[in-house]
Amino acid sequence: MIKKLSSLIVVRQIIYWLRELRFRVQIKLAPRNHRKAIKTIRKKEKIKIAFFILKSSVWKFEVLYRLLKNDTRFEPIIVICPYNSYGHRTMLRHMKQAYSYFKNNGYNVVKTLDEESGRWLDVKKEINPDIVFFSVHWDLTRKEYQIQNFNKILTCYSTYTFVISHLYEGYFNGKMQNLVWKFFLETNLHQQLAKKHARNRGINTYVSGYPGMDELMQKSFKPVDAWKIKDSKVKRIIWSPHHTINGHEASLNYSTFLKYSEFMFDLAARYQNQIQIAFKPHPILRSKLSLNEVWGKEKTETYFQKWANLPNGQLNEGEYIDLFATSDGMINDSSAFVIEYLYTGKPMMFLEKDKDVAKRMNNIGEMALNKLYIGKHKNDIELFINNVIIKECDTKQNERIQFFQSKISPSNNLTASENIYNHIRTELFGLSELS
Repeated sequence: MIKKLSSLIVVRQIIYWLRELRFRVQIKLAPRNHRKAIKTIRKKEKIKIAFFILKSSVWKFEVLYRLLKNDTRFEPIIVICPYNSYGHRTMLRHMKQAYSYFKNNGYNVVKTLDEESGRWLDVKKEINPDIVFFSVHWDLTRKEYQIQNFNKILTCYSTYTFVISHLYEGYFNGKMQNLVWKFFLETNLHQQLAKKHARNRGINTYVSGYPGMDELMQKSFKPVDAWKIKDSKVKRIIWSPHHTINGHEASLNYSTFLKYSEFMFDLAARYQNQIQIAFKPHPILRSKLSLNEVWGKEKTETYFQKWANLPNGQLNEGEYIDLFATSDGMINDSSAFVIEYLYTGKPMMFLEKDKDVAKRMNNIGEMALNKLYIGKHKNDIELFINNVIIKECDTKQNERIQFFQSKISPSNNLTASENIYNHIRTELFGLSELS
């Protein structure tokens, strides 16, 4: 028995080192493969760029897509890939939701799954992209749609969230970050983290800014009113709980949802004529709550539907730019929205799970928390609603704006998408200005 166990350990170690060796070789060969791909692309009249998307809620490239679509040299297409973490039914729901969103909004979009035949799209053969743009770095989809299957063409990655987490290995040293042609980053701080933690020392990084909120920065942007009650006197509050509930991938341990899930209904009832609340959960929260050991599917669906049916409440699970732009404030414990909501200039209360939350963030995250209202108890939330939202006494407004302008706003007086677009054109054609 002991000999068999020892042999198994040795085999596992050998497999680990073989994979490690392969990864190192891939990193070493990546720049050469990319140079060859650039030479091939320069001979083409039309360059096809495929955006791989798992969910509509992580679509952060609206402005970049339009820039590419309006350039006759590029042909952008959105490819809906399967999200495989929570079973076949959840995967189908996300694919259908994403496909409908993009199709209804006039995008060039395809699904990777033909539901009638069960056949999966061979992207290399049937689309044959010159550049693949990834939106998620985790291995959450089928292998044929992951970075290692596209080592001979140009690949790009820009994170689906503005990273403030302390999980540096996960966000800066995975397969995606080391193997892509271009890894577009939010700030100089993020580039420093990549250079420190990535195996390739961040040689493929470029500081573009965060493209996810570029629409809000465009003067031409006109948001659609995304709220159930149109009366502007009824204040509009977004409640956005994170998915890291206790015992379920809670290494970040941000979520306060279970603590405040019923209290938020109480607030909606108590201030029915003064506020409305948009329940905007993290995209994974529903799936985690549906697990039998947490709430189960029936209780979860009942809870979500209650928000959808509430007279002064609503459920928002997809795209949220319009929701942000037409809101009055946010109550949040999700790391992604800590920075994203700063783009609106509006007040936020961050709900602290514990006193060490800031230690689970990078420097940008820690600095941002100091510019927000902090909630530790139910009473803090009610005071925020009364004083900051209803009475409009926002004492932290100037601090937030100064922080955003000095630390977050993209460089070159351009949007992040324009910076990405310019950089790609420069690398391919030697063009550096928008035209």
